[in-house]
Amino acid sequence: MRSLPTVALSAAALGLLATPALAHTGGAPAASAIAGFLHPLSGVDHVLTMISVGTMAALVGGRAMWSVPSAFIAVMLLGAIAGATGMALPMVELGIAVSIVALGVATAFGRSVPESAAVAMAVVFAAFHGHAHGSEIGMTTSAAEFGAGFVVATATLHAAGLFAAKLLSRQFAATGTATVRLAGVGVAAVGVGMVGAML
Repeated sequence: MRSLPTVALSAAALGLLATPALAHTGGAPAASAIAGFLHPLSGVDHVLTMISVGTMAALVGGRAMWSVPSAFIAVMLLGAIAGATGMALPMVELGIAVSIVALGVATAFGRSVPESAAVAMAVVFAAFHGHAHGSEIGMTTSAAEFGAGFVVATATLHAAGLFAAKLLSRQFAATGTATVRLAGVGVAAVGVGMVGAML
């Protein structure tokens, strides 16, 4: 069995390798599902949020493991429709940055966060992320293909966060859970930096 530091270092290395490769949609046509899939992966703000939704849901446990990600995806789609049709949503970028802080803090507190509060956070912040995705859809873009792409990417990131948190907690008991919570503190710190840069 690998040690906790080995697992943590491996995860960090994979994250560092993946970030440059997924930073842009590259030559993917705007109308493609690939462009939609790559869009949530194009910024650290989206990636941290989507993974944090999964880790928070895992630590809250119980029904939250499916209700929180499901609520996020459903409202994200509504936000995307609003963004694609030109409906205004104030302070989208600030809302995204605040979501990183809040979800990081929620992950740090873990089981002390009620399921209802976790779902409420997912619903509120999903609207901002969805609006950002939807506003990327141009007049010639297939909204259905693009939308399908970013839904799959979002669900994948949610699952990655949830699976990683559960795996660490099961394999390393209290130490693994503490590591996930510490990661939440780190995510929140990144969010605070983003919010500070906008104010």
